[in-house]
Amino acid sequence: MGFVESIGRYRVGRTIGAGTFAKVRLAVDGETGATVAVKVIDKRMVLKNNLMYQVKREITAMKLLNHPNIVKIYEVIATKTKICLVMEYVPGGQLSDKLSYLKRFDEREAKKYFYQLIDVVDYCHRRGVYHRDLKPENLLLDNQGDLKVSDFGLSVLRKPGQFLSTSCGSPCYVAPEVIQHKSYDGAAADVWSCGVILFELLAGYLPFQDCSLSNLYRRISRAQFAFPQWLTLPQKKIIIRILDPSPITRAKISDIFDDKWLQDYCNPPIRIENDDDCVAIEEASTDSDSSHDTEETLGKIKVAAKGVRMAVRRMNSSVVELQDSKLLARSNLDLALSAEVIEVTPAHCVVEVSKSTGDLRSYHEYDEELNRNALHDLHLQFCRSLSSLLNGGQQSASSSDIECD
Repeated sequence: MGFVESIGRYRVGRTIGAGTFAKVRLAVDGETGATVAVKVIDKRMVLKNNLMYQVKREITAMKLLNHPNIVKIYEVIATKTKICLVMEYVPGGQLSDKLSYLKRFDEREAKKYFYQLIDVVDYCHRRGVYHRDLKPENLLLDNQGDLKVSDFGLSVLRKPGQFLSTSCGSPCYVAPEVIQHKSYDGAAADVWSCGVILFELLAGYLPFQDCSLSNLYRRISRAQFAFPQWLTLPQKKIIIRILDPSPITRAKISDIFDDKWLQDYCNPPIRIENDDDCVAIEEASTDSDSSHDTEETLGKIKVAAKGVRMAVRRMNSSVVELQDSKLLARSNLDLALSAEVIEVTPAHCVVEVSKSTGDLRSYHEYDEELNRNALHDLHLQFCRSLSSLLNGGQQSASSSDIECD
């Protein structure tokens, strides 16, 4: 691989994917030698096309999620002109490429991919993340042939039961209620997209196709599609339950897991989650005419820390460490929070708050639990205080969501 430039400690090479506003490039970590993928986003294009919130949502969602079938994000590097998302490199390409080559999958392979997809969607929804752009082009394959869900650029964070209103997604995969410009349940909309993908995996073509967009949407709204002759009755039944035009009667994820057709898939993925690192993402933004930068956000972090009686220590230009003096006095344990400011544009940034509790092995189980609970409570208090400051005293739905695994 020929390297043409460096971004942080990463030596960047050829482009392996490109979209309208970003390129994905292959890179090597100069410290470890590991191969990674770097999504390079042009800040000028972000501003020109008003994509600040889309970029923030993508960073937020990927930072909150830790699942073996989701592409991992390692770090975000912001320069004056670029936003670089350093991510796991997935060498197997898009599921759509494999589908195009094979035309359709046999039942066992289709069931494997569908199970992994539904498991990811269930995991995301339990954490308040709705993808909203599920399609084979956004499903990658690793070198073991397992699924990796990517591209959370259209994702949104909402509490369960909160409805969405923005119409987005790819036309052939979008749910009826979304194209009808109604308020919709993000979970039901994602499930519909999964149903379209399942049909495509088994049939080899899309259930809804038409040269006219209005005709396509009419077919989707009526769930008007025809099965190929080779689909079995159990396959048809689960697809019909998912591709129900009514989001109220449409199959829920629990219904899908309970379906007899899927139940004989007995090789579920193993989830690996880190309970010691708790991440909360807060979004900071101001009006377009305002002056806002990393220093201003760091100043608000210091104010929020003072409000919950935490001391602040500057680590570098964008990271601060926060410690509670009472906890430190009670033990020698290194109890701390860290807050990193990731600048998306001069007027928009993301604050990542994480906690660490150092080495707990030398402490009794009882003391360990007390210390963990104390730090957890501080973490929540600090994030609520920071949310209020970043939103001018008002906590928005997205900024007040706290993710604590």
